[in-house]
Amino acid sequence: MSAPADAVQRAEALRTQLHHHNYRYYVLDDPEITDAAYDRLFCELQELEARYPELRTPDSPTQRVGAEPGERFAEARHRVPMLSLGNARTDDDVRDFDRRIRKDLGAEAVAYVAEPKLDGLAVSLLYENGVLIRGATRGDGSVGEDVTAQVRTIGAVPLRLQGSDWPRLLEVRGEVYLPLAAFERLKQQMLDAGQTPFKNPRNAAAGSLRQLDPAVTATRPLTMFCYGFGAVEDGDLGPTQSAALAAFKEWGLRVSPESRVVTGADGCIDYHRVIGARRDTLDYEIDGVVFKVDDIAAQRQLGFRARDPVWAIAYKYPAREEQTVVRAVEFQVGRTGAVTPVARLEPVDVAGVTVSNATLHNIDEVHRKDVRAGDTVIVRRAGDVIPEVVSVVESLRPAGTEQVELPAQCPVCGSDVIRAEGESVARCSGGLTCAAQRKEALKHFASRRAMDIDGLGDKLIEQLVEQGLVHDPADLYALGVADYAGLERMAQKSAQNLVEALDRSRRTTLVRFIYALGIREVGEATAQALAAHFQDLGPLMAADLDTFIVDEPGVDGVGEKTATALLEWLEAHPHASPGDAPLADWLAGLGIRGLRPAAAARIAERWADLTSLRHAAVADFLGGKRSLVEGVGPIVAAHIVSFFNQTHNREVIAKLLDPDLGGISWETTTAAAAATSADAGTPLAGKTFVITGTLSRPRDAVKAQLEALGAKVTGSVSGKTDYLLAGADAGSKRAKAASLGVSILDEDDLAALTDGAYAPEHGHS
Repeated sequence: MSAPADAVQRAEALRTQLHHHNYRYYVLDDPEITDAAYDRLFCELQELEARYPELRTPDSPTQRVGAEPGERFAEARHRVPMLSLGNARTDDDVRDFDRRIRKDLGAEAVAYVAEPKLDGLAVSLLYENGVLIRGATRGDGSVGEDVTAQVRTIGAVPLRLQGSDWPRLLEVRGEVYLPLAAFERLKQQMLDAGQTPFKNPRNAAAGSLRQLDPAVTATRPLTMFCYGFGAVEDGDLGPTQSAALAAFKEWGLRVSPESRVVTGADGCIDYHRVIGARRDTLDYEIDGVVFKVDDIAAQRQLGFRARDPVWAIAYKYPAREEQTVVRAVEFQVGRTGAVTPVARLEPVDVAGVTVSNATLHNIDEVHRKDVRAGDTVIVRRAGDVIPEVVSVVESLRPAGTEQVELPAQCPVCGSDVIRAEGESVARCSGGLTCAAQRKEALKHFASRRAMDIDGLGDKLIEQLVEQGLVHDPADLYALGVADYAGLERMAQKSAQNLVEALDRSRRTTLVRFIYALGIREVGEATAQALAAHFQDLGPLMAADLDTFIVDEPGVDGVGEKTATALLEWLEAHPHASPGDAPLADWLAGLGIRGLRPAAAARIAERWADLTSLRHAAVADFLGGKRSLVEGVGPIVAAHIVSFFNQTHNREVIAKLLDPDLGGISWETTTAAAAATSADAGTPLAGKTFVITGTLSRPRDAVKAQLEALGAKVTGSVSGKTDYLLAGADAGSKRAKAASLGVSILDEDDLAALTDGAYAPEHGHS
């Protein structure tokens, strides 16, 4: 029966597609489609050719192993062709394979060598008299690429075989691969360098081995398992495949430790299941297992087909990678507020699981891969790892697709989405109200170091949220004993105790309340610094970025090298002095490289005398951003300002502070202490302190003492600083205080000051 026209056209189309994908896979190391998608095309062509043999052409991909070798390397002709393997996809396929083998051999049972099928790059090693003389890729099965120089860099490949009983000439066949941990490191290195990373370990191995410069290959931790042989002259490998592998091991060639001899179809199927269960624990990628008739004489008797041996078969596992279409790219909000892009997919079976969603990690990843709604993509799933989009098949992109952008507002609560400078993750700023973050926000609010609501545990919070009783922290205070007693595992007494704990928590401190709000990166220490600086919540809520960070001017025309050179010269010449000469003229005449007269004049204007200049630090010349609140830099400041700018958050705070609702309050302890100290005539009332160096007591204890006496403790020395309390090993803060004329105290001075016996002198040191 002659082939109908549509079959002829389809076969031609399949051949064209398969030639294209072979070229991209074998030559460019840059496949466009998954192995599973390729296999489907290949099987369709095989079935057409089986139904209509006249469609089978000499150049059909079904008659060849791979692609012609690339032009970048010299050709290497194999002594014995490197063939591919037929595939089994079900247990029945394996039973059919075993039945054919037993029939052809006239045997009741057949032993097979079983081993994992690595997903790497097939390579042939040619040894003469035990010495490696050539390494070659598979190529088209007959001719590969000469990669001898590259293969020599692989530590697992012996340059000389051990022992002396090896054949005079031996072609060793095996798989070069990149261990999974090494692949992840390489991928991250390429991302950090701004390069496009390899899509999977197989591409990484192929791309690394096929580097023109062997020095580059040497930097990649490639390794190799040997599993077979081609030509063997003047020597013997033994009567079986397993004996040959044992000989390989004795000669220093690396073979799979998972290799086993099994009997019959049941032995093969059991092995497939055992390795499949361990697939995710192996440090290399596999896509199946291989079974080979163990008896070498039987292998010769069974022979070969056009592209694969009759005596071997690969039993594949479900593909880890598949091809599907992106329906949409949406953003979901996690429990910590992270706004993560997710690809909604046309459902596809990946590694035995139906996948309809895949993570895109963050907006940078979306843009790097350029994933768009309507794209055909390759999706990967390994073990319990969340499925991810590996790459886009750009040749299949429909017209009119649009680039995905990060939403400005949270898709759950409408709060601003904030992405801090230097961070890859964007976050919702509606921490107190966002439904996606509600449980975690409440758990933090009730925790011991926050509002310390005894009895309000995680399980109880989950019930309150899931039953719709609590939408924000203020709702906790609106519920009564009956509401809490109605929850699972809550007796009347427990409910009463919880309500009493909530009542106790209403009287708190400003520090605890700030910490309980759950502002990103505001821990207890930062909350303490904010409370000390602002003294009440109102000023903190009204603060903008300029309240936290100031730009201190540097000295125009003086860079780091010039400033360092000047200060080192002054340190080396402690007695040098300008005398009666103007300081600017004297500095310009020192001959320090880069210190021009105009810059010297600006230095003299900034530091009125040489003594002050000697106490300067390099940072004083350079200027830049300085934090006014200890521990609050530009990123944390942005989190704080953004949090209080959200209407939702301000509304919840108002409910918490409303006497008729949350009823939370605190004493403004610092302000009260300052007022009391002022009334008592304490010399610390309204004074600003900075602490530096190592003290005899914990710094927090000293800080608390100063604040209790009405002082304000800040982290940076400025013209507004009254005192610097300097302990041992005080550094640049002491020098800056001296340059600004700030009084410098030690601990004895502080003790005398608090007793009223110390009369500070300006610039005391």
